[in-house]
Amino acid sequence: MFFLKTVYLIKWSDFLFDVKGKKVLVTGASTGIGACIAELFASYGADVGIHYNKSEKEANDLLQKIKLNGGNAEIIQADLLDSSSYKNIIDSFICTFGGIDVLVNNAGGIYGFKHFIDLDEISWDETFTLNAKAPFFIAKEAFSYMAEHNGGKIINISSVSAKYGGSENSMHYGASKAALDAITNGLARAGVERNILVNSVRAGFVDTLFHKKIGRKNIDERIKMTPLKRAGVPKDIAKMVLFLASEAGDYITGEVFTVAGGD
Repeated sequence: MFFLKTVYLIKWSDFLFDVKGKKVLVTGASTGIGACIAELFASYGADVGIHYNKSEKEANDLLQKIKLNGGNAEIIQADLLDSSSYKNIIDSFICTFGGIDVLVNNAGGIYGFKHFIDLDEISWDETFTLNAKAPFFIAKEAFSYMAEHNGGKIINISSVSAKYGGSENSMHYGASKAALDAITNGLARAGVERNILVNSVRAGFVDTLFHKKIGRKNIDERIKMTPLKRAGVPKDIAKMVLFLASEAGDYITGEVFTVAGGD
């Protein structure tokens, strides 16, 4: 008697990083790390919301790229310095996709990159609004929906500057990202009984336009400070976000993951 044995070849990456059909909103997704996150999620079958503020062309270019590759995405415009946008961005996403499973609070930046002695209050306030206030209130809206719909995941993109406090020119940026990590911990504790998992990813020095503004000399000096002696690339961060959003991250909450080449 002969038995026919069928062998199924399974790609572990497909199992671990299965986000097919997940509804994922990525803020600040028109360029840099956010664009990479959006594209990676779409390539794994997620339905992706591409949020942007001013970079309309870049957002549309990314949208077309995702669709040409067989992915599903739509763009959402909102100015995150305007507090009226926080509820609207979540409502718009839910209206478009029928729900929200994952929120990636990626949008961030620094206003007033100057020595702290010369820092003005407007730059301080706007930096905190973009990096801490907006992510909190957007997460609050997503949290409310997730609590009534079997849970979800919130992933905040922080910075290694939260660990070191930033440079003399970016203390307010580091402080705002430290605040974001604190928000992560608070939301994670609030979410445990509602199946809402919340984590931070602290990005190190990543080769994007955001860092190129500081000049080549400063970039080279910053890379020398990194144990791996190279800048990161957006996909280094995006892969960690995908891991946390997938089934592989289903037993992780309230954590801060540093992806910074040993920094």
